[in-house]
Amino acid sequence: MFLDGLDSLDQKIVQLLIQNARMSYSEIGQQVGISRVAVKMRVQSLEQRGVIEEYTTIINPQKISGAVSCYFEMEAAPDMLLKISETLSQNDTITQIYRVTGQSKLHVHAVAASGEKMEELIREVIDPLPGVISCSCNIILSRIKDIKGLRL
Repeated sequence: MFLDGLDSLDQKIVQLLIQNARMSYSEIGQQVGISRVAVKMRVQSLEQRGVIEEYTTIINPQKISGAVSCYFEMEAAPDMLLKISETLSQNDTITQIYRVTGQSKLHVHAVAASGEKMEELIREVIDPLPGVISCSCNIILSRIKDIKGLRL
């Protein structure tokens, strides 16, 4: 599985943090059978090695009145892909950008405060991008399943 490169103790610690990233070192230590200090050292090692990248709060934009969430599928001229990615990265409405297989495609996620703000993003940022061959926009109506990070 994904965690095969970790020893069994680190695997247990990571699994607990995936379930609850706010779990204290003491709680983790009690569940895996080591001291709080030993847990802290192992977690810090996992962070330093890049196994654990970050701890974050996930906001559901659909629970905020008027927020609109969209996915864009963009096909770009290969020589413009980097420039397009850099331009999109600088916009705060854009929350995720993925390079995906296919014809120099980008998968882009955006969350705007309103439909009007999403339309503004499309009109003022996406439409004028040089090198975009095609772009489709899909508004997210509801969240059915959304897994963040690695789940085991």
